[in-house]
Amino acid sequence: MDESFILQQLKKHFSYDQFRTGQLEIIQSVLAEHDTLAVLPTGTGKSICYQLPALMLKGTTIIVSPLISLMIDQVKELHAKHIKKVVAITSFMNYQERQKVFANIQSYKMIFISPELLQYASIIRQLKKLSVSLFVIDEAHCISQWGHAFRPDYLRLVHVIHQLNHPTVLALSATAPPHVQTHIEQALHRPSMKRFIYPMDRLNIGLFVKKVSSDNDKNEALFQLTSAYHVPTLIYFSSRAQAEETAQLLRESFVNRSVAFYHGEMEQTDRITVQQQFMNDQIDIICCTSAFGMGINKGNIRLVIHYHFPGQLESFIQEIGRAGRDGKQSVSIVLQAPFDHALPQYFLEQELPTDETIDHIITFLQGQSKKVFNQEHEKYIRETFQLTETQWRFMRYQLEFHGMIKENIIQSIESIAVNSTSIKNTRLRRIYDHQKNLSMAQTWLEETDCLRKKLYLHFQDDYTEVTHLCCSNCHTSYNDWKLEEATKPTVYSLSWEKHLQQLLQLGVANEPKRTNSTHVTK
Repeated sequence: MDESFILQQLKKHFSYDQFRTGQLEIIQSVLAEHDTLAVLPTGTGKSICYQLPALMLKGTTIIVSPLISLMIDQVKELHAKHIKKVVAITSFMNYQERQKVFANIQSYKMIFISPELLQYASIIRQLKKLSVSLFVIDEAHCISQWGHAFRPDYLRLVHVIHQLNHPTVLALSATAPPHVQTHIEQALHRPSMKRFIYPMDRLNIGLFVKKVSSDNDKNEALFQLTSAYHVPTLIYFSSRAQAEETAQLLRESFVNRSVAFYHGEMEQTDRITVQQQFMNDQIDIICCTSAFGMGINKGNIRLVIHYHFPGQLESFIQEIGRAGRDGKQSVSIVLQAPFDHALPQYFLEQELPTDETIDHIITFLQGQSKKVFNQEHEKYIRETFQLTETQWRFMRYQLEFHGMIKENIIQSIESIAVNSTSIKNTRLRRIYDHQKNLSMAQTWLEETDCLRKKLYLHFQDDYTEVTHLCCSNCHTSYNDWKLEEATKPTVYSLSWEKHLQQLLQLGVANEPKRTNSTHVTK
């Protein structure tokens, strides 16, 4: 399609005068009905790559998104641009709200939905009424078992695409190295996707490693950094408990800074509340696990601190990429203490079920042959074998992949040994892959050469040198960082309950009394 016409549509719908790197090429590929895989750095405008085509194509665009809060934000932003024919179908909707959407399903140009909800037959029946012209998979690295944020329901999207008569597919990610790109194509059964892969290095983020001797030293460094830099800040932890404890420590240390914690075990409404308050500058500092940040479109995050380093460099790139999305100078600081490597190693060992547990689960299912696999079966397995949610997600997908559960029916298991060995081999491969990633991360932390160079050359052929605030190995320090702006939190009079009510458009019978609290603690 003609470039000038596409640019005209960009100006009409989004008031932008030009495209960012990669956007035009990806949009042209999608409009030409090519299945497309695009890897663009965090904060470079991936959403335009599907939002503009969605408005230009005749049919409906389905956008698969991993987070409810991300979907809500995108719908809200589109509404603000007077693009009204968009909706997010979420688990927050009650029966009446969902039925209202279904009654008007054919009026929407864009429908945001999670991969989990796409497993419901009732929702697929509604979507099959549509002429789906584009099927978008955001955060597509979640498809890959070898990526850093594997979500098994993403692997089931290939069946959804088939049920929707094979619309054009656009898979988007900010961190998908070549082997993950290949696995995405394989998982979607689309080996000929047009690939648009752009460098992921962010020139405006300085990379610094600060070596300390203990957790007490880390806490002291956190206090100094957050005292010196009054900017929106993310502090990443591997431990949920430590994220909560440190948030409380910082709250007690500051009377004029708002601090919150965020992790995956919080109630969903609390997670959304914290995220929205951070977006609205009501929270200055978030102590979080890797559960926070995917899809966050906040331009003025300036400081990302890693109290614990993640188990792989892909996660690190994703997390630091949340800083400086507006292009202004930002800083990443890793606090490294001796024996820090023990924590990711521990989590690696806890992530997957043991070989013995795999054998026991398969034996149990053999005795349940031909029965419907229901919540009672899941509850029994998880409680009996003390499986974490991550362990169960891995096991459930393997049971389906190897044909032991098919269309929610437990199948006859002719050879326990064959099935068990296959799952164990997959487990070993994942352990080996994670150990390799962990080794790469530890090697990078001990690097004496340019940290930027060594980080990005793991994933791409080249990197861009910077002359100012490069890294702690290039004769510079984060102490050289001069803030372009001093941000202060905006004080909102709305209580968090009222604010959440407005965001989710939920009816609340009695409005709670006004409160000055900006954070909810369960």
